[in-house]
Amino acid sequence: MLKNWNRPEKPGDEEIEVRLKAAKAKLGAQQMLIKEHKLPVVALFEGWGAAGKGSVLGKVILNIDPRFFKVFPMDIPTEEEKRKPFLYRYFVKIPEAGKFCFLESGWMDEITRECLYGGWKEKEYKKRIDSVKRFERQLTDNGYLVMKFFFHISQKEQQKRLHGLQEDENTSWRVSDADLWQNQHYDKCLKVYSQYLDDTNVSTSPWYIVDAKSKKWAQLQVLETLVSGIDTALKNRSIAVPLLQNVFPMEKMPKLSEISLDKALTQEEYKKELGVLQDRLRELHNELYRKKIPVVIAYEGWDAAGKGGNIKRITGALDPRGYEVHPIASPEPHEKARHYLWRFWNRLPKTGHVAIFDRTWYGRVMVERLEGFCSENDWQRAYNEINEFEKELSDWGAVILKFWVQIDKDVQLKRFTDRQNTPEKQWKITEEDWRNREKWDYYEVAINEMMKKTSTAYAPWHVLESNDKKYARIKALRIVIEEIEKALSRA
Repeated sequence: MLKNWNRPEKPGDEEIEVRLKAAKAKLGAQQMLIKEHKLPVVALFEGWGAAGKGSVLGKVILNIDPRFFKVFPMDIPTEEEKRKPFLYRYFVKIPEAGKFCFLESGWMDEITRECLYGGWKEKEYKKRIDSVKRFERQLTDNGYLVMKFFFHISQKEQQKRLHGLQEDENTSWRVSDADLWQNQHYDKCLKVYSQYLDDTNVSTSPWYIVDAKSKKWAQLQVLETLVSGIDTALKNRSIAVPLLQNVFPMEKMPKLSEISLDKALTQEEYKKELGVLQDRLRELHNELYRKKIPVVIAYEGWDAAGKGGNIKRITGALDPRGYEVHPIASPEPHEKARHYLWRFWNRLPKTGHVAIFDRTWYGRVMVERLEGFCSENDWQRAYNEINEFEKELSDWGAVILKFWVQIDKDVQLKRFTDRQNTPEKQWKITEEDWRNREKWDYYEVAINEMMKKTSTAYAPWHVLESNDKKYARIKALRIVIEEIEKALSRA
């Protein structure tokens, strides 16, 4: 892309000043429209060292109310960030609807650094490119405007700027060893950057090459491109997004009606197995921590199916410093104003730790679908987005365990009645539980579709037959132990 780039013709200084004034005024007016239409904007500034990314960014944000944007200078990942999935530090920074997020360097810089300094093989590079393309597409599919700018200067111009910065004791600190290496190996870097730009230049989030030789000209290019992109995004807000075909390997799942629920354990069998399995899980947790393998356990199921008791038997075997349980309720306003997966990215564990979700991202294709909290296009699209999310976790090295806790309608009614008639249990039952029960058949259709479309080879569903809670608890422990043992044997 850079090699075949045609440098745009630079206008005269007077024309630049006139156009800059108009673009600044337009951006200032657009921020109110962005807020009104709830358009979130992500602007990524990449480019050569000393090309002026920070300087131009500083000029651009002067035209926006400080309450409506955040700027993130993205340095090399910290040790803490390296213990999370690759996309984690970017996904958690996406803005609320109606606001801007500016990143000075980002996922391009991180990937190309690894190619240049880390000696990545083609396979690793391609995996990262696939992750980036999915990430950017998920943002644009969910209504985000993604603007990507690459600041381009020649080797000679970069050398001149680096030398000028080094000459002044007040700016010499801004020149890093990486900047100097980049200039000395300009052709090698040019090849890697050009390849990356080609591989990630798509119609929904294209790259804009900025001629950065003149700072005011660079500022004008960014401002005019930004306001044009915002105009287009505001006009296209109502366009439905095409649904993508699944590309991930799937595991076949039975329908809920085909699952026998007559499995049970005696109290003696239960107590004996529980102790043995919890002891084993306790041992494995230590090994998980030592080998830095993350575990994500997701629980879904009918109301009163026994999720809480099941979770309690698993956590009873874990070191409390190495796990966290996330009870997921309706999203808070700041969560609702972002991509629906944002709040789950924020709750992912570090390597060696365990995250347990009591309710999950699957609310998108169950509660939100049936209660009308999102459009049909939104929940239909979510199957693929969820598979992509879990693929990121799998590629990161996480053990992913997804449990559906299954009971029949009669057992649920019995448990609801027991809760309602027992004072110390009444907090467990709500009017919403009774309303959901009335929609049992609709939920069953949605659940069957959910499991059919999201039981992937790397993150399959496991059904826990929970008419007998003891049986379900033991089955869950066995599955957790088995999957962790498999992961440890591969580590």
